[in-house]
Amino acid sequence: MKLNVGERLPNFTKEEQKMVNGSYDFVGVNYYTSRYVQATKLTGNESTSPSYSNDQQLTMLTEKNGVPIGEQAGGFDQIYVYPVGLLKVLQHMKLAYKNPKIFITENGYPDKRNDSIPIKTALQDDKRIMVLQEHLYYIKNAISKGVNVKGYFVWSIVDGMEMSSAYTIRFGLCYVDYLDNYKRYPKKSITWYRKLITNETSG
Repeated sequence: MKLNVGERLPNFTKEEQKMVNGSYDFVGVNYYTSRYVQATKLTGNESTSPSYSNDQQLTMLTEKNGVPIGEQAGGFDQIYVYPVGLLKVLQHMKLAYKNPKIFITENGYPDKRNDSIPIKTALQDDKRIMVLQEHLYYIKNAISKGVNVKGYFVWSIVDGMEMSSAYTIRFGLCYVDYLDNYKRYPKKSITWYRKLITNETSG
């Protein structure tokens, strides 16, 4: 990467290196999906300007040998459900970065917004529960292997405006009725999650 970026990569002085070394409190990981990558070589004839994506010299793929990396999420075509990918990320961070303190700052599952579906039906988000459970399983697996994971945050507590998707998808554990003064209704997932984090196993 240093060779690809060349003089566009700034240099740190010894004093600056000392200042930033170990200066973070924790590493935050937002995880929703994974990709396969395939190496590509720039020919030098590209008309595009140097960029983050070109510097990587790779192509990101959602399938291998015609098989998708995971099930495509119903609400957002850029997300393929691949929970074991989170385990791989966490294990890599442990090995590559001296096992830093890690918080999973975002992890969730999107539904496509469809206001024609009755609210009572939309509240039964069993798929979201299953996907979150699978990710939590691999987080627990990572912790058992010594990865320094200290916390986990679901995205999101309520349906809201999402980057690049606005109000067309729903990540929330609470349903927001955009057609009726933004009234909020707890989905099945929020009851499940409350029981999980309070260690309540009955019911």
